[in-house]
Amino acid sequence: MQPVYIIGTGQTAVAEHWERTAGDLAREAFMAALGNIAPERVQALYVANALGSALQVQGQMGAAIATALGLQGIEASTIDAAGASGGVALRHAYLAVASGAYDLVAVVGVEKVTDVLDARLEAGLALAGDADWEGVHGATLTAQWAMLMRRYMHQYGYDAVDFAPFPVNAHANGAANPKALYRFATSVEKVRAAGMVADPLSLLDSSTVADGAAAVLVASAGLARELNAPLIRIAGSAVATDTLALHQRPDPPWLGAAARSAANALSSAGVGTGDVQAIELTDPHGIAATLGLEACGFAERGAGVQLAREGAIGVGGTAPLATGGGCKARGDTVGANGVFQIVELVRQLRGEAGKAQVANARVALAQCLGGIGATAATHILVAE
Repeated sequence: MQPVYIIGTGQTAVAEHWERTAGDLAREAFMAALGNIAPERVQALYVANALGSALQVQGQMGAAIATALGLQGIEASTIDAAGASGGVALRHAYLAVASGAYDLVAVVGVEKVTDVLDARLEAGLALAGDADWEGVHGATLTAQWAMLMRRYMHQYGYDAVDFAPFPVNAHANGAANPKALYRFATSVEKVRAAGMVADPLSLLDSSTVADGAAAVLVASAGLARELNAPLIRIAGSAVATDTLALHQRPDPPWLGAAARSAANALSSAGVGTGDVQAIELTDPHGIAATLGLEACGFAERGAGVQLAREGAIGVGGTAPLATGGGCKARGDTVGANGVFQIVELVRQLRGEAGKAQVANARVALAQCLGGIGATAATHILVAE
């Protein structure tokens, strides 16, 4: 297996793009990632998309997006692993280049969700859960995260307000991100006072699903050096799965797939959690970030909340999280989230993150989850 590098990234603003198509959004992100590279050098395309078939009634998003990018004719396929789609797509690109099959592969994550009514959107999002045991009973992902939060509070003695530092941190960072959906700060008091969405999850501890696209170019070492690109290496890559239905897990608050994926990625990269200086997780709610931090090994079980309460997840802390705003402030782009994560971490490792820059960042971890952690994809990036 040969070394694999990220040589280009691009992203659209996350917003309600009523007047634009998925192909249009994908093209903007792809062209930004391409820069001065000739598009004909791209040999394969992996499209991360979870909701195209359900919401746009459009299958074959690989061929559709390849056409929109002017890449028709190359290998192109769609990756659907719900919220983990972006990470799984990057995993496919990583393996394609590491094996020597290709020298340059594009990964594009794109979602278009605002053109449908809420009932149809909720039905589409429910596809990430178990249709027979969860979807049929109306158990949304938000409701299941709320149940996990209630269990966690009972098990470890926390109150709902103890999770408020997660959205507060996300909004503080999102305010500095011109591409974020919500570019304003919030406070613990506002989170506490917000109305309930699914008790104990409040409105200000719940992300908003929105439109957007992000793109990453994955290249071999030889091509990366030929193009004189800043060297950001994919040092570790792993995907793992768990039961689709939450109730089938013997220990529901433990995200087993996230733990296995993170452990394998860190091991293959030859680093530990203490070496990681910037973190991107699936964090639509504070409980999701908490369980992700614990599964990845950044905190002991029951202590993930403490990292936020002590300020460790801030830009100047020991475990900087959601430096681009995360799902809460940047916006939840579902299948594209994993690609947006990589774009943000590359900005960090290149020292291009502005007010949200983590000082001297050299190693970063990105993990995205499908459903309630049924699929987990983890990548370790290293600046060389």
